Amino acid sequence: QVQLLESGGNSVEIGGSLTLSCAASGYVRSAFCMGWFRQVPGKEREGVAAIYTGTHAGMTYYGDSVKGRFTISQDVAKRTVYLHINSLKPEDTAMYYCAADEYCSGGSCLLCDYEHWGQGTQVTVSS
Repeated sequence: QVQLLESGGNSVEIGGSLTLSCAASGYVRSAFCMGWFRQVPGKEREGVAAIYTGTHAGMTYYGDSVKGRFTISQDVAKRTVYLHINSLKPEDTAMYYCAADEYCSGGSCLLCDYEHWGQGTQVTVSS
């Protein structure tokens, strides 16, 4: 059973930076899709970034609203995926969730119907 543990959420000022971490365990495959999503109460969940993990993989995908400010990366040895967020805006305030799916295939990892989810980490951006 895949387990995901997010960390790194915080309250930050407009224009600041933050890095979220997602440590994965319990997976079987050596390469698979992992993604970061965010949700604000009353709104639909938004996919912000995804990556095809693994030593020889690493292809990344981004939502249009975050391109240029968000970067997803991985540390294969630590089995951890990171979301680096720059130039934070108030509209980035949300609960951020990490997701993984070992068997999503074909096309963008951002479009997977993810099976496994973390508990979420809160990002709050204020002046």
